[in-house]
Amino acid sequence: MVLLEFSMSPLGKSESVGKYVARSLDIIDKSGVAYRLNPMGTVLEGEWEEVFAVVQQCYERMKKDCNRISCTIKVDYRKGYSGRLQNKMASVEKKLKRSIKQ
Repeated sequence: MVLLEFSMSPLGKSESVGKYVARSLDIIDKSGVAYRLNPMGTVLEGEWEEVFAVVQQCYERMKKDCNRISCTIKVDYRKGYSGRLQNKMASVEKKLKRSIKQ
């Protein structure tokens, strides 16, 4: 399983790109892939092909009306582990012996 964090936004549209992010989030949400939105991107959890297929769908949708797109992708693969969207945070909280802001 992999955790894939990505941020994709159009360049040259305006300062606010919320409507483009919302379109991508709609694709992500409907994909069935586990995810967590954060202020700087979205983290997906699943098999390599599955999470990259979601990123591809977001890209295909954005390029329909955006002439330039910026995308950053970060991937963490760990064999035999799933549920890391929650478990990684829980592990840190356990070490701290308290809850952290999410």
